[in-house]
Amino acid sequence: MIYNFLFYFLFNFITFFIFAKISYKLKLVDIPSDRKIHSKPTAFTGGITISIILLFTLQAIDFFDKSLGLILSFSFLICVIGLIDDKFHLNTGGKLSLQIFPIIYLIIFENLYLTNIGDYYYFNLILGTFAIPFTLFAVLFLINSFNYFDGIDGSLSFVTISVLVILFFLVKDSNLELFLLIILVPLLVFLCFNFSLFKLPKLFLGDNGSLLLGFIISFILIYLAKQKLVHPILLAWSIVIFVYEFLSINLIRLKNNQNPFEAGQDHLHHILFKKTNSFFITNFFMSVLNLILFIFGYLSFLIINPLCSLILFICLFIIFLVLRYKYSIIIRV
Repeated sequence: MIYNFLFYFLFNFITFFIFAKISYKLKLVDIPSDRKIHSKPTAFTGGITISIILLFTLQAIDFFDKSLGLILSFSFLICVIGLIDDKFHLNTGGKLSLQIFPIIYLIIFENLYLTNIGDYYYFNLILGTFAIPFTLFAVLFLINSFNYFDGIDGSLSFVTISVLVILFFLVKDSNLELFLLIILVPLLVFLCFNFSLFKLPKLFLGDNGSLLLGFIISFILIYLAKQKLVHPILLAWSIVIFVYEFLSINLIRLKNNQNPFEAGQDHLHHILFKKTNSFFITNFFMSVLNLILFIFGYLSFLIINPLCSLILFICLFIIFLVLRYKYSIIIRV
């Protein structure tokens, strides 16, 4: 097992190195601008590299479940859409329209959709006829919330790793644990290139990477909920920081008559980075915050009941929103 892990790690490293060199040769780079932190053109092909690694792994390993294999296969399509956006800068409508096709296929033709969002003892939140539209909305919501987190080096990767760690803790199946590790390793190797450790060629995830990770995590959560392996409220707690940040920032922008889809410097990672001037501290804080919030939710679920956990999820969001709004006023002043 250890040798297989080391071989997989080495395969990841070599693949990233080759694709990084090719990306700079083909000028698949993100050009610096006034609203961007980096100072020189940087390859944005981290996501497509991860996707290709996962496709090769899919061929090398006999996956125990067809649905999980399809999630990785179709994630390549969503990644290509992100790569096109990175290169040609699609408008919001065009990007969302293209995202819908692979999502719809998995939802309708592979039945990867939510039929309910949890039994809370006193009531069961059954979706009924709203199952498919609700799932479509939820996936688009989460994919684009992942996109919001990709603003500074390591931000999306670190928080996604925290999600994978939580899911690894929640699932009690060795095959699923292996599946999560297969996704985790490329992220760990990517961070070496993202931070250009040991003078490695620098890579960004790009929109292709944020869409890829959002897509994969979304459908893993749907799979776990549909198979009744993890209660839906615990799955919501695993991505709590993505949900809170995406909702709060858009509500604040709407309150301030700003365009919710416009790029800005009002994201949590931007605010923290301005305060700390440290990528590591910023990313560490966001990852730990996601883990701490999950622990609160998990303990309320375990010690009291799922309904208490759901109420706590809503209450903590309101507190998070109020704090974010007050801080945004301070910044504007």
